[in-house]
Amino acid sequence: MTVTAIILDCADPAALADFYSRATGWKVTSADDDFVYLGDGGPVQLAFQRVSGHVAPDWPGPAKQAHLDIRVDDIDRATADLVAAGATKPDFQPGDGWVVLTDPAGHPFCISAG
Repeated sequence: MTVTAIILDCADPAALADFYSRATGWKVTSADDDFVYLGDGGPVQLAFQRVSGHVAPDWPGPAKQAHLDIRVDDIDRATADLVAAGATKPDFQPGDGWVVLTDPAGHPFCISAG
């Protein structure tokens, strides 16, 4: 078994792909009106799927179901850059050593140095 993509539901795949492309530097590998895939040539892509009536996950709350962990060189700088690109930093932060942000569609993700 090989994982080939992690797909996030959203209302606007192109907009969310643009955010993650700026965040990761990954390029669009495939796109149509309902799906956009990003990749860097590696075996796993990050993709975004249009879902009618999409409701953003609740953070903190039980409805998040999954989140991405992203390693960065400098947490403070990455936080500022990602917020400038459209992420939100929720008031609730569960610990030290990482920061929880939400993407423009409301999906939580964590950044940590390393």
